[in-house]
Amino acid sequence: MTTDPLVVFTPSGKRGHFPVGTPILTAARQLGVDLDSVCGGRGICSKCQITPSYGEFPKHGVTVREDALSEWNAVEQRYDDKRGLKPGRRLGCQATVQGDVVIDVPPESQVHRQVVRKAAAARAITMDPATRLYFVVVEEPDMHSPTGDLERLERALREQWQIDAITADLSLLSKLQPTLRKGKWEVTVALHKGHKDSVARIVEIWPGLHENGLYGLAIDLGSTTIAAHLTDLDTGEVKASSGLMNPQIRFGEDLMSRVSYAMMNPGGDQEMTRAVREAINDLVTSIADEAGIDPALIVETVFVCNPVMHHLLLGLDPVELGQAPFALATSESVTLPAREMDLTTMNPRAQVYILPCIAGHVGADCAAVALSEEPGKSQDLVLIVDVGTNAEILLGNTTRVLACSSPTGPAFEGAQISSGQRAAPGAIERIQIDPVTKEPRFRVIGSDKWSDEDGFEADIATTGITGICGSGIIEAVAEMRMAGLLDESGLIGSAEQTGSSRCIPEGRTHSYLIHDASAEGGSRITVTQGDIRAIQLAKSALYAGARLLMDEMGVDKVDRVVLAGAFGAHISTKHAMVLGMIPDAPLDKVQSAGNAAGTGARIALCNIAARAEIERVVREITKVETAIEPKFQEHFVAANAIPHKTDPFPELAKIVTLPTPSFNTGGDTEKTGRRRRRKA
Repeated sequence: MTTDPLVVFTPSGKRGHFPVGTPILTAARQLGVDLDSVCGGRGICSKCQITPSYGEFPKHGVTVREDALSEWNAVEQRYDDKRGLKPGRRLGCQATVQGDVVIDVPPESQVHRQVVRKAAAARAITMDPATRLYFVVVEEPDMHSPTGDLERLERALREQWQIDAITADLSLLSKLQPTLRKGKWEVTVALHKGHKDSVARIVEIWPGLHENGLYGLAIDLGSTTIAAHLTDLDTGEVKASSGLMNPQIRFGEDLMSRVSYAMMNPGGDQEMTRAVREAINDLVTSIADEAGIDPALIVETVFVCNPVMHHLLLGLDPVELGQAPFALATSESVTLPAREMDLTTMNPRAQVYILPCIAGHVGADCAAVALSEEPGKSQDLVLIVDVGTNAEILLGNTTRVLACSSPTGPAFEGAQISSGQRAAPGAIERIQIDPVTKEPRFRVIGSDKWSDEDGFEADIATTGITGICGSGIIEAVAEMRMAGLLDESGLIGSAEQTGSSRCIPEGRTHSYLIHDASAEGGSRITVTQGDIRAIQLAKSALYAGARLLMDEMGVDKVDRVVLAGAFGAHISTKHAMVLGMIPDAPLDKVQSAGNAAGTGARIALCNIAARAEIERVVREITKVETAIEPKFQEHFVAANAIPHKTDPFPELAKIVTLPTPSFNTGGDTEKTGRRRRRKA
């Protein structure tokens, strides 16, 4: 057994043991971690920046000490003096392994950067924002009327716009008089008045007529990605959409890992809060730059997020969410100045609104989906599944709406998969397997061509074929099942059993080879038995959550299924059904809603009446707690089969006939392997 230190890279999850003194860049290259470098490790290009994490990491089974990396050296100091390194960053070519360490590779250091595919959906929204522009002519002061400038501005707003009262903080008051005089007593003010406010607050003031617009941000803060939509508060038009990876991934890929980090490391919650707020500040700057606007014109932000992200965004300790009864610090909506959350790259007086949470594990993101998709107004019974690392599920119609969350984990997003990666150029996202020849063809992000089409090689010359993302692994497993390479239990057959030489031995089990360019120094992409098990666990949790709501509703089938979220928008409904991710339904009744949580955030940003509406609606939604329901485990076990052990799936049977091979001969299963090891 090696005594060399363990190096774990996030977000890829790749790990390995390396001798003391090994540069982090070298370790990354040997493991195939996506860490950029163009200067040959001389500390010049800064492409290999990494962020080490310290403390207890139960998920990875390591404790990272402060001396896990070599000390800061002269090369790093020289670069920091000339160009600057973010706090906590090191150069991967200079920092060397001294002990067990967890290393985060930030998005800007990755060659194949994440494509955060959460575009804004077209949606008709009645515009009634909390922040509006008002042009006024203010009476000039004179010796006979010793009224302050703020009071005369208030009078002008009352007379010209019927706005009764205003308030202003000191930073606004300090620029009031110069602005009035520069505008020759004609000014434009931005006033914020929320649906619960009795007085309007001056957010900004400009001399004369301000014609450069007013903007807000709708931000979907997920456990894996942060997606933002820059929205014109006059027209509702989305001017730019952008996103980035949630930097909290380095503290744990799933929510409970982050709660555990807060439990095990004093101040860990504050560390995660700082990380996500810094990322949001960077996102504000980049999205404003993309749209070509002054960030100071961003005067309002609406957030939707799950409960753990909600608490960490607000700087609240999430520990109570990690143990029954999963108590929230507050489930009500939250309104506060952006500066209280250290969001400093937008307008200094910008306001933040966070939608209410439904329950301890069903958050503001699920509330936003309810606002967008309105299950309580549906005449037919609709199942809405927001697919992510932690899936939120809604089931309802005009009579009743139920909600639950299901811990699917990160497998659907390519994590915990042997060849898995995030959705980035070069990742396989679509796959088909010929049921006769068992040969695969696939498409990768960055090319519209299939791998057996002319021009494919030219299309991928820059990116190569680097791995398989979430939608790709879903299709791969479903295609293997339809091609007879995989039996109902999820077991991959041998070459002799399947008739395909692509089924190759791997220990006591088998893998299916999709692509092999290792001879040319490229990637070797397989679907392993471990990958199948990870997908089975994830899809079983998703299905069991949906069935639990159906039990509570007293039904055996639903009329419609809506797949929400960035991942839900990119998976094939047919393959999701073959896999058994969702209950059986006619395929024409299974649809994608895109990023419904982001759409809900935009609705709340553009319409204050919608905020009051969702605050009312969440109080009427019935929460079903999967953690304490005995039937959840029963449904979970039955759902491990592909598509399902007991549910017949009659609608699926109309469009596809699944082979019925059985490869469980007693020698190839993981269970048999464990028995043999125990006997040994």
